[in-house]
Amino acid sequence: MKKTLQNNRRVALFPGSFDPFTIGHESIVERALPLFDEIVIAIGVNYNKQTLTTAEERLAWIKGIYRNEPRVRVIYYTGLTVDAARECGATYILRGVRMIQDFEYEKNIAETNRAMSGIETVLLYTLPEYGHISSTIVRELVKYDHDVSAYLPRNCDPSLIPSTWKVKK
Repeated sequence: MKKTLQNNRRVALFPGSFDPFTIGHESIVERALPLFDEIVIAIGVNYNKQTLTTAEERLAWIKGIYRNEPRVRVIYYTGLTVDAARECGATYILRGVRMIQDFEYEKNIAETNRAMSGIETVLLYTLPEYGHISSTIVRELVKYDHDVSAYLPRNCDPSLIPSTWKVKK
């Protein structure tokens, strides 16, 4: 793998809305950690999109999950992902792929990002046991007052889980 960063550090930006951050997202980060010196989890903020939690709540929650992992940093950003990647020193974008439709979508974005910035995209396939999990499904379960514990990272700080979410204590 060609290293193009200053100091030869391999930094990957893992962008998403992460509303909420699920065990599927956690799996991608854990599996990517051996590949990179640092992973920057970047919460994309779109003020026109209605979310379950605020960017600040998601930032605090994900930081809590990785509080003991110095190679993971959490930020939020607005605008283009490639601009956020440049700002944090990343030359890779990390994405998870659950199904063939995800691959086709990610391929087009990856090609555009590379053409615009030279930033490469690394795709990791979701583990089969997490393929059905999405933030959209978790939000729907929360909306209808169903327990979402099985879809959330186990080491998340319970005090940071919104009080409106039904989780096993």
